[in-house]
Amino acid sequence: MSNHKRNALSLALAVALSPVLAFAQSTTSTTASGQTGSGATNLDAVQVTGIRRGIENAIAVKQDATSVVEVISAEDIGKLPDVSIAESLARLPGLAAQRVAGRAQVISVRGLSPDFATTLLNGREVVSTGDNRSVEFDQYPSELVNGVTVYKTPDAALVGQGLSGTIDMQTARPLSFPDRVIAVSGRYQKSSLGDAANVDEFGNRISASYIDQFLDKTLGIAIGYAHSDNPIHENQVGLYEPWTTEHTDNGNRPGLAPGVTFSDGIKALRRTGNNKRDAFMATVQFRPNNSWTSTLDAFHTDAEQIDTANQFEVNLSNFNGGYSPGLLITNPQVGADGTFQGGTATGVYPLVRGMYNKREDKIDAFGWNNEFTFGNGVKLVADVNYSKATRDELNLENNLQLTPMPQLDSVGVVVRPNGFSQISPGLDYSNPDALFLTNTIYGSGYGKVPQVEDRLKGGKIALTLPAPEALSSWFADIDVGVNYADRRKQKTQAEGNILLGAQGDANVASDLQYRPVNLGFAGIGYIPAWNVPAAVERYMEFNPVTDLDYLIPKSWTVQEKITTAWLRANINTDIGVVGVRGNIGVQMQHVDQSSQSNYFDRSRPVGQEVLPIDDGKTYKDWLPSLNLAFMFPHQQTLRFAAAKQVARPRVDQMRAGLEFGVDTATGRPGGSGGNPLLDPWRATAFDLSYEKYFAERAYVAAAVFYKDLKSYVYTQSVDDYDFSDLLASYVPPPGMVAPVLQTGTFSSPQNGKGGTLRGLELTASLPLDMFTDALRGFGVQASATFNDSDIEILDPESASSVGSDPIALPGLSDRVYNLTAYFERNGFEARVSQRRRSDFIGEIGNFNGNRTLRYVVGENVTDAQISYTFSDSSAMAGLTLLLQGTNLTNEPYRTYAGTTDRPLEYVEWGRTYMLGVNYRF
Repeated sequence: MSNHKRNALSLALAVALSPVLAFAQSTTSTTASGQTGSGATNLDAVQVTGIRRGIENAIAVKQDATSVVEVISAEDIGKLPDVSIAESLARLPGLAAQRVAGRAQVISVRGLSPDFATTLLNGREVVSTGDNRSVEFDQYPSELVNGVTVYKTPDAALVGQGLSGTIDMQTARPLSFPDRVIAVSGRYQKSSLGDAANVDEFGNRISASYIDQFLDKTLGIAIGYAHSDNPIHENQVGLYEPWTTEHTDNGNRPGLAPGVTFSDGIKALRRTGNNKRDAFMATVQFRPNNSWTSTLDAFHTDAEQIDTANQFEVNLSNFNGGYSPGLLITNPQVGADGTFQGGTATGVYPLVRGMYNKREDKIDAFGWNNEFTFGNGVKLVADVNYSKATRDELNLENNLQLTPMPQLDSVGVVVRPNGFSQISPGLDYSNPDALFLTNTIYGSGYGKVPQVEDRLKGGKIALTLPAPEALSSWFADIDVGVNYADRRKQKTQAEGNILLGAQGDANVASDLQYRPVNLGFAGIGYIPAWNVPAAVERYMEFNPVTDLDYLIPKSWTVQEKITTAWLRANINTDIGVVGVRGNIGVQMQHVDQSSQSNYFDRSRPVGQEVLPIDDGKTYKDWLPSLNLAFMFPHQQTLRFAAAKQVARPRVDQMRAGLEFGVDTATGRPGGSGGNPLLDPWRATAFDLSYEKYFAERAYVAAAVFYKDLKSYVYTQSVDDYDFSDLLASYVPPPGMVAPVLQTGTFSSPQNGKGGTLRGLELTASLPLDMFTDALRGFGVQASATFNDSDIEILDPESASSVGSDPIALPGLSDRVYNLTAYFERNGFEARVSQRRRSDFIGEIGNFNGNRTLRYVVGENVTDAQISYTFSDSSAMAGLTLLLQGTNLTNEPYRTYAGTTDRPLEYVEWGRTYMLGVNYRF
């Protein structure tokens, strides 16, 4: 049924586009064949600016590319149209964003999760501050990025290529500009959710760029700075996972019949905080002659996010501290499929909690590129690079309850799949004098101090040679090269209980209190909010450690040393009236991967339980690729690409850390952890694309792609795992009579069965004055992507949210749509953009700091912008005033467990309005 719907919709879109193609083709043919007069001349004389300038620059790059690419080009320095690079990327055909904390942060390319794409900065792979290698794009300000190219098909010389795509962000090159450029901008921001606790609703963004040329334009300098300080405001209701019948079947949820699917808890929170970021970019370019160009560039970003979630939480699992009476659900409401929809829970002991997070991220990237051009078409490129990222995080929680104990409550619950579920407590939780830091049912508190360091250094040598005379009718030149990359990622995670100090139970003093937060959206009303780290410092003790048995595996190091060599022949020929461009080649990757960590052996004497583990492997991949672009008359291009592709495993899946033990009754060992012996994801890919261009003003395109994934990495249990290395130092405890077996069950990421992924992408970028001059200034950009896959994976680590049965590919939306309508004329610009995607399985970080998967409801996010730029003849020439609005429909973020009537999270981030000014000197 889904395939039928997809094909029907594809056909409908194709039919809808056919008159556009026919009309535009007719117009182009008439102009080309019948007129060389005023119409064409006037069109060529038009100076394109603003939105159209960015669109036409992107079209020109796409048309000239030999690979299947999508392109973003800034309208001007510091003027990419969206607030972040991620939002701009999410508007490209075949790309989709997942929102994190209200911001588009990670990108899926062609239905595959962010794990399958790699990100480059000026052609070089960059580090990341997360546990994995995928980049968080909101760390790269749009003001400092001059353009982005997304390679959907690789070629042999593309280093660091991903399996789904390769995203290359580019900063400005000063010698590419004809004159000096000085640009400044500022934005004043407001959140529609208003102020709360100690955070107001206002934020700001400022940026400045300077580009200039010296020494007769042989030396160029580009410098950029971008600052943002944005408020964090969030309303959320969440339910515990899993939704299950296990406890109702066992009679452990009094008042509920066997077979009722039930969640064991519910919470409502108001999150407040600030997200600050300062970023710098600098480039020095030296070109003393046409034979040598040297480019030195640097990028730095320093981000700090501090937020606190003040929340009301109720455990519904009959866990109330052991007090009587226990849980009883009265007046239960149950849906037709047996899902709990509401009722009144008595005998519960709610908490008021403060969950504090501080995260500091730093990224530094440096590169030095030298390009030498010799006679007879010989070119040599030498490049060195270094990048480093660090993440320092602090997570703290305070737990408050009404005292004296117990203060059991009766709480009404209404579960709403399409809105905020409602919580109606019987007692008053708004008075901070009645709530105490105490040893609650969840303890007094817990804290974590994760730290990540990611370092990457590398170098590249590439040589371009003219094709041999015998091949010169087909090939323009031949590229050979080698690249070496050395990456090291390290993580530690100290944790510990936050215990009450010597004073015992305590109120949070008034000088540490913020304004109460309103949870009225969830039916609760006001609850206190306070300074969590200050409360920990005054009333509590927190001494995080890394040496407890369950914490030992959370510290690890992963190293990768990758040598990449390639040979690529660049095609440039004609077959009759059809021009043919492209390339054919092969890339070799030699990988040396290893990981170091420790494990805890309880059989060892006290003080000697921690033992090291070091493992890894080497392997080699040969990756042939072919890209062909057939250029037919009337600016029609047909592209074909075929390639073998790889994507490196997730870094955290390659960790050596593990937990290990022996069942003393059976002697059978068991454990779980990472896998430093993982092979990469491997695939064979084919692409076919048709593109019709109308000069550089417009184009329509239809593309299909097919990927055959030979394997997929997911967590599996291996029953005959060889534990002999770990057992070498194992000492059976006294009284154990069963012999210690050498094999047992080990759960870890493994290379498993793959499958196929296929898709259709339809794209149009059209200024509407192509059809009638009455629509001069109007235009649309639209794309529709349809994905389908037969790949199913298992993820036992996410079973509580996505179940234990096979699930679809994470990140895969069956349908992704993007639409931008714009108007630009006489300095006035307006645009409305909408991006829509269907349901998908998304990746989030859970409380344990681990990756987990959840079903995410499809989103429909709408943004808009209006601006006015004063003309060059005006006294205010160079000035642009603008008003922007993002998430104008206040689209919620929703996750669920299996079916939408079993919600896990319903989150509202509100609308954001920005008033701004740009000035170019």
